[in-house]
Amino acid sequence: MAPLIALLAGTALARIAGPLGVDALDGWHPALRVGLALMMVLTGVAHFASRRADLIAMVPPSLPRPDLLVTVTGVLELAGALALLVPATARPAAAGLALLMLAMFPANVSAARRGLTLAGRPVTPIGVRTLLQVVFVGAARAVALGG
Repeated sequence: MAPLIALLAGTALARIAGPLGVDALDGWHPALRVGLALMMVLTGVAHFASRRADLIAMVPPSLPRPDLLVTVTGVLELAGALALLVPATARPAAAGLALLMLAMFPANVSAARRGLTLAGRPVTPIGVRTLLQVVFVGAARAVALGG
C-alpha cells in the first residue's frame, strides 16, 4: 500500500506546488511524473534495503539467480525514477517502467500463491495486487502518452 500512497501523495503535493510558483510542476502531467518517480524510488530502494531478502524470496522458483534479478530490477526502477524527472526522457522512461512492472507482476502473483511475507506481513492478495498493478501501469502509461 505504501507505493500507492507515494504515488498519490507525491502527485498531489507536486500538483499543489505548481500553482504555488513551481512552474515546472504546473499541470497534472508533470505532477504525475513526480508521483510516479517517488513511487519508483520507494520500491527501488527496497531492492537494496531491509526487504531485499523478502523480494528475493518472491521471485518465482523457476527463474534463475533471484538475487541478480532483484538487483537489476531495483537499478531499473531507480534509473527510471530519475529519468521521469527529466522532461526529455520522461515518456520513454514511463513506457519502460510500465513494461518492467508488467514483467515483475508474476513475482507478486507467485508470492501470494506461496503465502510469502514482506516485512513480516503477508504479501498483498492477488485481487488487490492486480488492482494496484492496473493503477501503477495506468499512471506510467499516462505519463508515457501524456503531454
